[in-house]
Amino acid sequence: MQKDDCIFCQIAKGEIPAQVVYEDDQVIAFDDLEPLMPVHTLIIPKEHYSDVADDVPEDVLGHLFSCVQKVADIKGIHQDGFRCLINTGENASQSVRHLHIHVLGGGLMPRPNDQDWGSAASNAETDA
Repeated sequence: MQKDDCIFCQIAKGEIPAQVVYEDDQVIAFDDLEPLMPVHTLIIPKEHYSDVADDVPEDVLGHLFSCVQKVADIKGIHQDGFRCLINTGENASQSVRHLHIHVLGGGLMPRPNDQDWGSAASNAETDA
């Protein structure tokens, strides 16, 4: 099932243009419009699932992750290293409520320092 008001569902249906990197019957991968790295590609299932916690069938998740390798090869980042990331829900800053994997690469990626993580943990404890 797809949602009419979901921008990623609209991309999957071809209603909104995207720079498609890879596509098959279950997934579509396209370049992010606001890349955080020289390579920033999103892989989405064509069926609508809000996030990874949304009762996604195992075969869909497995296929989604198998496409990470394909995208990394297509984008030429497989050998040098890359990051794959899923944001799930508001606290993780998921901006589009359609399950997607970010594949990032093409350069040295910043890593949050311990102080940043410690600060986030302290804020979470204070908010609880």
